[in-house]
Amino acid sequence: MEYESVTHTTSDRRLGRLPSGSDVSVTVHRYVGGPGPAVYVQGAQHGIELNGPAALRRLHGRLIDAEIAGTVAVVPVVNPLAFDHRSYMTPAEYDVMNPNLNRVWPGDEAGSLQERLAARLWDLVTDADAAVDLHTGTADMLEHVRYQDGEGEARTLAKAFGTEYLVVDSDEAPADDEFRGTFRTAAARADVPAITVELSNSRTVTHSAIDTGVVGVENVLRELGVLPDDPARPPDQTRLRNDGATTVAAESGLFELRPDLGVGDHVEAGETLGAVYSPSTFERLQTATADDGGVAYSLAREAVVVAGERIAGIATPV
Repeated sequence: MEYESVTHTTSDRRLGRLPSGSDVSVTVHRYVGGPGPAVYVQGAQHGIELNGPAALRRLHGRLIDAEIAGTVAVVPVVNPLAFDHRSYMTPAEYDVMNPNLNRVWPGDEAGSLQERLAARLWDLVTDADAAVDLHTGTADMLEHVRYQDGEGEARTLAKAFGTEYLVVDSDEAPADDEFRGTFRTAAARADVPAITVELSNSRTVTHSAIDTGVVGVENVLRELGVLPDDPARPPDQTRLRNDGATTVAAESGLFELRPDLGVGDHVEAGETLGAVYSPSTFERLQTATADDGGVAYSLAREAVVVAGERIAGIATPV
């Protein structure tokens, strides 16, 4: 690798137009050094996931003073419509058919508004040798990195990022509705190794999550040779296979999690997780139990739930 001082540029990429005539655009940062690999990094596919953009702002301060080999392309806010509305998904007023950007990749130039937005970003992915997609989970989700089973390069990058937990999606996931159109699945199909990072605490800017994001992306860049030196040695890591059944609310109401249960805990099949009550009549509507045994990597806590909504995600240790 040939390391050279970074040349940093920014550009606005127009993705579409709203009915008023206003453009939908994103800012693309490029950090260019000596000859080397190309890496694409994005944040804020979902508008309430703030620690990705916050981590990329801090990473910017480090990269502009660095010597690198290759090119790093960064889009800090990839979904400005959701971000500006402070909503998880794009408001239905813009795209009632496809409100979740992370279900439409690689996009469609002749599709709905959101499909077109993704299509006009996709060349940034296919021009890259690797991609990192920064998300932020709820306070009751294990901080982890996800990758597709069978993708050896993606697994290497996931391990290098350095979170304690790794979640492996089944190699049959592309055919599953839960994963169809996700960024990492589309990237895998395009032969671009990609990882999805779930930092902690959506809706809030959390310094510990920002630190994890900055250090993790730097570790990925070191693993790829974009930055000099080896990545930091990761902690003892636990791999979880995302093949456990998801526990959902059978009825709408107020969900109360069992008070002694937390993310990272092992649960047995049939174990009680909590209960859904009617807040008006106080009636117990559902005793929520784990369909499969494994590690609880995502839990709802004292939440208003709608029938069919996820209460718990259980993954099997590898």
